[in-house]
Amino acid sequence: MGSLIWFSQILCLSFILLQFRVQSSSPSQSSLNSPPHLCRPEERSALLDFKSTTNVVESCPCTPRPIIQAWNESKDCCLWDGITCDKSKGHVIGLDLSSNRLKANLTANSSLFRLEKLQSLNLFDNFFHYPNVSFGFDRWKSLTYLNLSDSDSGYMDGSLLFDEISLPPKLVSLDLSHNGLFLDNIKFQLLVHNLTELRFLILDSVNMSLVVPSSLLNLTSSLEHLSLRSCNLQGNFPSQVFQLPSLQLLDLRDNSHLGGNLPKSSLSSTLEYLNLDGCQFYGSIPDVFGKMHKLTHFSLFNNSFDGEIPTSIFNLANLTYLRLSSNKLRGPLPHSISGLSFLHEFRMDNNFIVGRVPSWLFSLPSLSYLNLANNKLTGPIDHVEIPNLILEEIYLSNNEISGSIPSSFFHLVNLTIVDLSSNNLGGTITANMLSKLVNLLSLDLSNNSLLSLSNNSTAVNYSFPNLWSLKFSSCNIQKFPSFLREAESLRELDISKNNISGQIHKLEIEGMSLSILNLSYNFLTGIDSLGSGNFETIDLRFNLLRGLLPIPSKTWGYTVQLFISRNNLSGEIPSSYCNLTSLGVLDLANNNLGGKIPECLGNLRNLAFLDLRMNKFYGRIPNSFVNKSELRTLTLNGNQLEGILPRSLVNCSNLEILDVGNNDLNDTFPDWLGVLPTLKVLILRSNGFHGAINNSMPAFYFRQLRIIDVAHNDFMGLLPRNFFKNLTAMRDVVDGQYTNNQQRSIPLCSPHQQCRSGGVPQQLYYEDSVKVVVKGSERELLRILNIFTTIDFSSNQFHGPIPEELGELNLLKGLNLSHNSLTDPIPSSLGKLVELESLDLSSNKLEGRIPELLTALTFLSFLNLSHNELVGHIPEGKQFNTFLNDAYIGNSGLCGFPLTKKCHNKEEPGAPPSQFDEEDDSTALFEWKFALAGYGCGLVLGLSLGYIAFTTGKPWWVVKKVEKYQQKLVGRGNRRQKKRKTQKPNQRC
Repeated sequence: MGSLIWFSQILCLSFILLQFRVQSSSPSQSSLNSPPHLCRPEERSALLDFKSTTNVVESCPCTPRPIIQAWNESKDCCLWDGITCDKSKGHVIGLDLSSNRLKANLTANSSLFRLEKLQSLNLFDNFFHYPNVSFGFDRWKSLTYLNLSDSDSGYMDGSLLFDEISLPPKLVSLDLSHNGLFLDNIKFQLLVHNLTELRFLILDSVNMSLVVPSSLLNLTSSLEHLSLRSCNLQGNFPSQVFQLPSLQLLDLRDNSHLGGNLPKSSLSSTLEYLNLDGCQFYGSIPDVFGKMHKLTHFSLFNNSFDGEIPTSIFNLANLTYLRLSSNKLRGPLPHSISGLSFLHEFRMDNNFIVGRVPSWLFSLPSLSYLNLANNKLTGPIDHVEIPNLILEEIYLSNNEISGSIPSSFFHLVNLTIVDLSSNNLGGTITANMLSKLVNLLSLDLSNNSLLSLSNNSTAVNYSFPNLWSLKFSSCNIQKFPSFLREAESLRELDISKNNISGQIHKLEIEGMSLSILNLSYNFLTGIDSLGSGNFETIDLRFNLLRGLLPIPSKTWGYTVQLFISRNNLSGEIPSSYCNLTSLGVLDLANNNLGGKIPECLGNLRNLAFLDLRMNKFYGRIPNSFVNKSELRTLTLNGNQLEGILPRSLVNCSNLEILDVGNNDLNDTFPDWLGVLPTLKVLILRSNGFHGAINNSMPAFYFRQLRIIDVAHNDFMGLLPRNFFKNLTAMRDVVDGQYTNNQQRSIPLCSPHQQCRSGGVPQQLYYEDSVKVVVKGSERELLRILNIFTTIDFSSNQFHGPIPEELGELNLLKGLNLSHNSLTDPIPSSLGKLVELESLDLSSNKLEGRIPELLTALTFLSFLNLSHNELVGHIPEGKQFNTFLNDAYIGNSGLCGFPLTKKCHNKEEPGAPPSQFDEEDDSTALFEWKFALAGYGCGLVLGLSLGYIAFTTGKPWWVVKKVEKYQQKLVGRGNRRQKKRKTQKPNQRC
């Protein structure tokens, strides 16, 4: 019996403990009476129906699984991810499906609209489609938060969105950004008129080009957050918006046609974030920041603000980000400040700020980024009393800062990037100074001609553990900085344009693992070794290197750019250069290299720029250019190459520049090159090209050609009219890949590597250059300008007229047809070449008058019409009054300024004046009497001369004299008849 009582007590105790455990695991005591499912069945059903009509857009495996896939009936829907329920009644009040890669049609019948108590809906970053039907957004009477941003821009029909959607009036936050929407002024007015409780409005990238900025004045005064980034707003932004009493964030960046002034009285004291980057605001920045204690982010980058920087900005206590770059701000920075204690970034580059660099910039306790590049700062950098140990990046390049770098500067131990290039700094930088900057990644002191680098390491090893890039170009360096040989992390070294002479020894460079080495523009005579770096760029241009080309080592396997031009190297190109399969640029120009060009160079698929000009290469040009070649520039000018142009060049579909001038090539005109879609420059001058140029080539040939030079060859026949018709790039403005301010570039990244960030740039630049005859003299054009066009067909055997079609090339800058056998008058259509700067038609057989229309060529600064058969007066006016005698000599029939030969009533000179009156009819009879009198004795001589002329083709001077005399007689007779017709009857008597 006792055992039974004991067992009963144990069982009772266990039940009590079990009850206690259940109660302790329940969310609350009240939930004991709750139904097993908190979620309402009809709303669970609506969510499951929505799941069944929704697809998932497949993405990379690393993307998390969409939360919607875990929804099922076995679990309370209020416990599903993305769902928020009202705890008292179980209604779904929040739905967050952001960034789930979901794709579905949201129509008026969508099951989501059955969630009638919904207060918050976030569909950010999905692929929902909103078709052209009426929506049910207004069914959510309690909706306060709606985020439809970053739906696929091809899915949302923005033109109908606000015609079809009636948004809930209680909305507090609305985000419709990045959806390809279009809002005109009426739709925007409806939007801001109905949503009277709106506090957050985000319309980034919505097309609002037709919205009048003054419509923003209708925004509710309770608005706190307004973001209209990249909306294509145009016109003047109302300054009153800056003064909305509750405004905390205003982001208008990247509206390049939006301008206006900042209010001169005050800005909202509640503002925390203000960004006007990339707009067109102008005028001075008003000094109204005294009460803006909450402002943390202030950016006016790339506007047109001018005047001095308000001093109240420098006293803002909570500012963390300040960017006033790329404006027209002037004046000095203040000598002392009382704020900016929390400032992280200070950007005022690209302005006109003057004065010295104040020391407080380096003492701000929170500053990590400082940029004052491209200003007018002068004087030495002020000494830093208490250096900021947080400062990481300093950019002071392109100023006029002088003096030495303060020693305290090298105590900023957390510096990672320092750019002081292009100033007037002096003094000596020692290895000991640099070694203190243990976190330094990149240092650029280039273009400081008074600055030198000490090579005395005093037997101390400096490791520079993090140094990635070091640039000392155009300083006063005399010797190679051998103390860097232990800098194992160094990848870029630029000590170009210095006074380093002699030979670089192996021990000075072999410890480095460089990727970019620039030793150009020095006086080096030799290099023992280039070290063990995996080179991507080697630049040895403009030195005095002698001997053979360096043999590529295994570490050159990923070299992208190799520049060794302008030296005294000799010998042949080693075949091992063909193993550089990553090579994109090979520049060996202006050396004494010889031999044959290796055939295998044409097999380098990645080779984009090959420059072998001004050497002694002979033999044939390789005929091995492969399909899908990247070749863009092939320059072989000034060698001894022979044979024909290799037909495999037609495989180089990216070819833009082909220069084979000044060789011994013997071929016909390569019209087959016309199929190349990007060919811009073709130079064949001074070779043995011969024959006629095909005048029936297809219309799409040579459409991009901008420079054509076939001078000093043996071409013959008529100038090809249809060829000139094809040159549409000389007639129409076309988009080019580079302009006069840009160089073409290729990626610096090797195929086995990703592009690097940090101190090493991701690409280097290659300058195209060709030599052409411009304005009578040879000129080298660096960077082939997209605005430069020239045609040079001089010194050949072309005959016949100048084609009228040349006058249609309205972008032409230079035209040279001299030293041919061209005949007929100069076509007046050349007067339409409004961009023409140089015209040379000398040493031909052109005749007739100089067209008056040529005086319309206002840019013409070089003219040569000498040694032709031109007659009449020289046109006067504009540029024609600036040309001297040399432009016209050798034309005996020309008269007028600047020649000393005067014109009679601006007519061409005729025969010597007759003793008889031209108007007397008896004159003709008198002349015929003399002719008949000499007929008998002159007949035999005349027939003899005629026979000689017909059988020998000579003397042409006789024929010309007769033709000219006949033209004078005809002209005299015509003038006489014209004068008689205009005379009155009594005057004839």
